[in-house]
Amino acid sequence: MNIRSLTRGDGVVIGAAVLLFIASFLNFYDSTSYSSGPKAWDILGVVMSVHIAGVIAAALIVVSHALPQAPKKIVGLDVHQFGVALALFAAWTSLWYLLGDGRAGGGQILGFFSIVALAGAAVATPLVPALKVALVGAPKPQTPQPYGGTPGGPGQGYGYPGGQQPFGAQGQSGAFGTGGQPAPQQGQPSQGGGAPAGDFAPFWFAVPVARPLFGEDGSQAPIAELAPGTWYLAVEQRGAGLVAQTQDGRRGVLQDTSGIQRG
Repeated sequence: MNIRSLTRGDGVVIGAAVLLFIASFLNFYDSTSYSSGPKAWDILGVVMSVHIAGVIAAALIVVSHALPQAPKKIVGLDVHQFGVALALFAAWTSLWYLLGDGRAGGGQILGFFSIVALAGAAVATPLVPALKVALVGAPKPQTPQPYGGTPGGPGQGYGYPGGQQPFGAQGQSGAFGTGGQPAPQQGQPSQGGGAPAGDFAPFWFAVPVARPLFGEDGSQAPIAELAPGTWYLAVEQRGAGLVAQTQDGRRGVLQDTSGIQRG
């Protein structure tokens, strides 16, 4: 799991889930005594359909963003979509309990606002740029070398174990030639409006929000998604975009380079 893939919206979801759990131990119905009166745990329908459902929804939403690979589906929905649907169901149920008899206690009121905040953040995060910002910022690379990672260098921030060189290592070939130098790419146009491809210096970068990576063949079907809080290596300029490589070795074109953080 990569916690650097979590956003501010995920932080709101986590905080709301904690408050929702705390609310389950407070009086669900109004009482003259703070310690007396039924709690959510005394009412099976309430605790299962509001509190437990809300906590499970939060866990699914957060885990779906922290998983390195696309999550499996649940009843036709991916894990994130299922978590959002479950959160909305819990909020809807809590609303009708609140409006039901007018005897809402502190636990019921706190639980209602908590589940509403949880569901609202889950729905709004993909739509509100402020909520899509990384919850934990990417660490700055400790060395300026743009490729040929060393222990404690940018290769570590890129997601590879310290000392493991994903490409461009001494004596290796592939996207880079021997000695860590960029290898010429056959059949590729010159970069920067006619400038030779060798003028481009690979560099590390991080995206401010999640952005799709498209295939190098020009297709508009995303092949991967770059997550905020993770360093990626730009290996080539492609018009206004960048050719980047993901942690699992896939290469694609990042079309939207606005606001990226260079290492």
